[in-house]
Amino acid sequence: GAGAAGAAGSVDDNSAVPATVKGSQAAHVRSFQQKLGADAEEASRATGIPAKFMLGQAALESGWGKREIKGRDGSNSHNLFGIKAGGDWKGKVVEATTTEYVNGKAHTKVERFRAYDSYSDSFKDYAKLLASNPRYEKVLASAGDASSFAHGLQKAGYATDPNYATKLTSIIKRSLAG
Repeated sequence: GAGAAGAAGSVDDNSAVPATVKGSQAAHVRSFQQKLGADAEEASRATGIPAKFMLGQAALESGWGKREIKGRDGSNSHNLFGIKAGGDWKGKVVEATTTEYVNGKAHTKVERFRAYDSYSDSFKDYAKLLASNPRYEKVLASAGDASSFAHGLQKAGYATDPNYATKLTSIIKRSLAG
């Protein structure tokens, strides 16, 4: 990620991209949607990005809520999108180990991430980041198509994983289909 520019890096490797189970959603997918759906809908109204695209990105970044960014004391940062705390961030911060890709090679390092009081605040900040940062202007314009949205995020530098767009598109189209 670009750190101070407000972009996010993925925490862990995002390797688990679950598929649907016999045409229906797996229980962990339904649970994730039920828990965060209202917050995603609210952020969708603010940005025009479909809620399922944001849920897909939150799922990818957090491993369907199983790899949330925690503070040293174990407290939940509620940071579903892996948004880093750049120099202009005035809110709470947690430090966590993350995997960043440089020239296609994975490197593990400790980064500062934004911390929120709730998942709702995480979605609101994500929506604000995408809506207010010029680097994501084309992403918002392509929010009608999952693949264009995912590739737009990657091209804009949201994540350093070279397979980020492919993983995100897969989650949106397979796991969150319907």
